[in-house]
Amino acid sequence: MSMDYGAFDTALKAAVGDDASLMAELRVSFVESVKRQISLLSRARCDANWQYSSWRLKGLAASFGATHLMVLADEASEGAPGDPVVIRKLNHAICDIEHFIAQ
Repeated sequence: MSMDYGAFDTALKAAVGDDASLMAELRVSFVESVKRQISLLSRARCDANWQYSSWRLKGLAASFGATHLMVLADEASEGAPGDPVVIRKLNHAICDIEHFIAQ
């Protein structure tokens, strides 16, 4: 599954209009926030921390129309704390988003 970049940009434009500098700032903030949640997930060792971080990640992704991240956050919430497979998928997804943003 790939990132829905159209929804991502639409969500940003709805929030900031045509302000390119603010849009760039929000993109950077989004990526940093996602990375923070992935880091928390990778360090979670109990169900409560794992669930909390996956739900925060899903909410963040939903706020920006990042549907692929929402799906991965759901996958994380259904898995075991520290699941390396889902962490790897999330890291690949944020790399894809960073690549899209850099274009």
